[in-house]
Order: sequence, then C-alpha cells, then structure tokens
Amino acid sequence: MRKKYFLGFIAVLAISAFVLYWDLKQTNFKALLSASKNINYSFIILIFLVILCTYLCEALILFVLAGRKRFSDLIHFYRVPLIQALFNAITPMATGGQPAQLIALKQMKIELGPASSLLLMKFIIYQLVVFCAYVWAFFTGHQLLGEMDHFNIVIVISFLIHLSTIIFLLFGMFARKTLKRIGALLFKLGGYFTSSRKLINLQESLDQQVDEYYLESQKLFQHKKSLVISFILTCIQLTLFYSVPFLTIKALNLSGSWVELMHLNILVALFMAVIPIPGASGGAELGFQTLFKFFVKNGAQLVLGMFIWRFATYFFGMLLGVIAWLIRPKKNIRG
Repeated sequence: MRKKYFLGFIAVLAISAFVLYWDLKQTNFKALLSASKNINYSFIILIFLVILCTYLCEALILFVLAGRKRFSDLIHFYRVPLIQALFNAITPMATGGQPAQLIALKQMKIELGPASSLLLMKFIIYQLVVFCAYVWAFFTGHQLLGEMDHFNIVIVISFLIHLSTIIFLLFGMFARKTLKRIGALLFKLGGYFTSSRKLINLQESLDQQVDEYYLESQKLFQHKKSLVISFILTCIQLTLFYSVPFLTIKALNLSGSWVELMHLNILVALFMAVIPIPGASGGAELGFQTLFKFFVKNGAQLVLGMFIWRFATYFFGMLLGVIAWLIRPKKNIRG
C-alpha cells in the first residue's frame, strides 16, 4: 500500500478514535454498560449480513455488465467492491476507490480499456440511482431539514453539487455537442485569468473525455437487459445500505420509522459527501449524532448506536478490503 494511502488509513483511525474517546468521556460508563446489555444481537448479525449483501449486489452488477456466464467468477468480482470500500475509506472524498477497482479488475486479466468501460457503466447507473434517492429524501423528508440547525445548509449545498454532476452526466449522454460548447465558453471566459495555451490543453482533454464518455454511454444503451438488471441490483444495494440505521435502532431495542430513518441516512450521506477528509471522519459521527437524536434520546444509546452504525458501514468494509487486497485472484482466470 502506498505511503499516502497508509497515511489516510492512520488519519481515519486517529480521527475516529478521538471522536469516540470524546463521546465516551462525556457519557456515563454505567449507562453505556447498561445500554450494551440490552443489545439485540440478532439484529447485529442481520446488519453485517445486509452489508455483505450490498457488496454482493455490487459484485453481481460487475458480473452482469462484464457479460460473464460462469458463476465461479463471481467470487473474483466480489473482491472488487471490497477493495473499493477500503480505498474509498482512506482517501479524501473517496477519490481512491475508482483507481483501486481498475487494479483489481486488471488482476483478473481484464484489460484497462474494457475495465474502464465497465466501471464507467457501473458509475453512471449508480449516480442515477443515488440521485433518485437524494431527490426522494430531499423533497419527501424536507421537514427534517428545519430541525438540523446548520446541517441543512451543508446538505442543500451537497444536493446542488450532486445535481450539477447528474446534469453533466445527462448532457454527456444526450447532448454532447452542447456540453462541448458550454465548456468552450467557460474556457474562453477563463482566458482572462490564465494562459491560453494551458486552457487549450484543458479544453482538448475535456473534449476527449466527453467523447469517450458519450461512446461508452451509447454502448451501455445497447445492452438493455444488462442495464435493467444492473439498475435493479443498484436499487436493492442502496435500499439495503440505507436500511442499516433502522436495523441499528432495532438492535438497541428502540422503535423508529423505517422511512424516516431512510430519509435521515440519505441526508447523512449527502452531508458526508462534501467533507474532504478520508471517510468523512469526524463529520460522519457528528452527523449521525445530530440527525439520529430524534430516535435515540438516551446519550449512552446514541454513542452505542453510532459505533455500531459506523463500524458496520465503514470499518467492516475496510477490514474486508484489506483481506481482499491481500488475496490475489487465480492466475488462470480468463476475461
């Protein structure tokens, strides 16, 4: 593992440990011990099974998009999202996940070109489904925003960033020439602030990427069956993932609305997306405590719930990712 990734790993552990220490320092130990005795371990097991199923969905998406037929290959594809989870966790704003997946696919003897196309198709589908989830939570759970103090501003900003991303993706798929014209106009305006030669190189690079993206998106539409299956699997994956807080509440033997907890988890994900720290460490824990205090009134239970949620959705994936990174696929696997 490269030095920068190792430093990211250390930073995540250090920040998360500090947040946990700070919370424990302010929590009555006897109350925490009492809350831990009331944990429903059946739901704890279910939480980890659900997380494993989310990775299975992701592996199946890659399996389907790659057009594989042998289910014996699925175990190798299962390794890819685990490695992605590790590098998403230890790099700022999850920037390391995509390159790590490319390496994992290359180790499966899938060439760089097809591997890039495969990940791009998966990325497009994921962004569309995530955006639909954001729209659903943002507009049907808008009443929650008024109760989140300063978090609502960050969540709105994050929503607008994701909206601009999805607009860019849609323009790349259906209005490539218009997107290029917009880019040319922006670069022309930028000419007042920097050298024209640099801007020309940037514009040429952007145009090339837009063309590549357009070609790959057209390939995606040619495989409608794979597209529909992958879309359904992505919906299942995200539904399972966003259900973890509800299961966490149940593990604490508390009651809560599954729909409202889904809203809150999606809004937490929006908040975490704009934190430029590996794994959104610190911000994720703070976001959980701020948003889920509506359902968990006891401070000790809130800290315990935060730990269960964070470990299951974050550190569990990191641990599995380390194992997956160390276990290489068989050399005779064929693309």
